[in-house]
Amino acid sequence: MQTVKLSNGMEMPMVGIGVYQVPDAAQCEQSVLDAFEAGYRLVDTAEGYMNEEAVGSALKKSGLNRDEVFITSKIWITNFGYEKTKRAYDAALKRLDMEYMDLVLLHQSLSDYYGAWRALEELYKAGRIRAIGVSNFYPERLTDLCMNAEIKPMVNQIECHPFLQRETDLECAKHFGVQLEAWAPFAEAGRGIFTNEILNCISKKYGKTVAQVILRWNVQRGVVVIPKSVHKERIEENINIFDFTLTDEDMTAIAALDTGHTEIIDHYDWKIAEFLNTVKGRE
Repeated sequence: MQTVKLSNGMEMPMVGIGVYQVPDAAQCEQSVLDAFEAGYRLVDTAEGYMNEEAVGSALKKSGLNRDEVFITSKIWITNFGYEKTKRAYDAALKRLDMEYMDLVLLHQSLSDYYGAWRALEELYKAGRIRAIGVSNFYPERLTDLCMNAEIKPMVNQIECHPFLQRETDLECAKHFGVQLEAWAPFAEAGRGIFTNEILNCISKKYGKTVAQVILRWNVQRGVVVIPKSVHKERIEENINIFDFTLTDEDMTAIAALDTGHTEIIDHYDWKIAEFLNTVKGRE
């Protein structure tokens, strides 16, 4: 598995499995077990996904050692704030049944994320988390946190796919030494991404699927990807992207697909911010 080195020197796999929208415990556990069998060593969950327990159970059943895998979870905004975030981290560890996490992210750039960040900094310095980061932080929020926090985020997880390529976010992240990670790398199948003419043409050229081309494109840009699937054959397919390389011509053709706007959730919409602030996290 190809890895990338975070700003603190820690190695992070470039491809992982995401378990968003897999609340069924048995299905989530099996998906993670299938991923481990296929060679994945990165799993991305969150308190809001309601499946941290299943991820922890899968690791125990896999026979893998804890230090062989990279486990990420996220703190939800209703648990932001210095004291609340520390309690939320302990609760997440209990659900995962683990002694530490490899990466913890603040799920949104809302509420008291500065207080929450101070809690993550303290947990990191105490050795209880191996890396800390954020999710859904747009460039101005990421810049502000990087310039005012004691420890800069090591990862920013954002929506990123051929229709929303986030070049400005990538530039900002590189400037501050933050690793970008793509959620929804397939745009949640929006805008006919799997039937797109350009992507299909490139996939036929290499004898690969459109999904493999999309993931390969992001990895070549230096972006970590966490595709979600509950189908074993697709889980195996999604990790099989390291035996071909897209040309500059391919990358340019894919660059032309960028629409510059979200296909899923617009964090600039004040109504979205209002809604997110009403969603309760786990106790």
